[in-house]
Amino acid sequence: MGWSRSRRVILLRRRLRGLSSWPIRPVKGGQLQLGLVEIGTDRQLWEYGALVTSLDAEIITLGQLYRDRGDCENAFDELKNQWGWGGFTTHDLARCQLMARIVALAYNWWTLFGRLADPDRHHEAITSRPLMMHAIARRTEHAGRTTLTITSTQSPKSHG
Repeated sequence: MGWSRSRRVILLRRRLRGLSSWPIRPVKGGQLQLGLVEIGTDRQLWEYGALVTSLDAEIITLGQLYRDRGDCENAFDELKNQWGWGGFTTHDLARCQLMARIVALAYNWWTLFGRLADPDRHHEAITSRPLMMHAIARRTEHAGRTTLTITSTQSPKSHG
């Protein structure tokens, strides 16, 4: 009721691997986090998700679309909460636009810097900043290939 068109509910199930995916796990501050995970009869872990949509695409396509959307939303969440893009206190539009552009530029530079350290995944600033600001890099060349090795002087466990 209340919707202008019909919707469908899609339930997705994904097998989890690794010991870090148990249903109840501690998070920062010692509080427990409950995941929607089922332990199968063969001790395999399965995570469930529910999607509500009006799109007519295949189920696998919809699952990927929602994951892609979540990835985009995570970037905006990071910009707002970790980089200060959550709002400005001045009513001067020119100053607000200038500060928004500076924050976006710094975010892009940091993201590129982070991709040098690990090209296969994005690292949020809140965890990567302490590690990479105290890192030592070494560039080596061999057989026409340049490799950048980054070693952090900080312990990853001390920064959550």
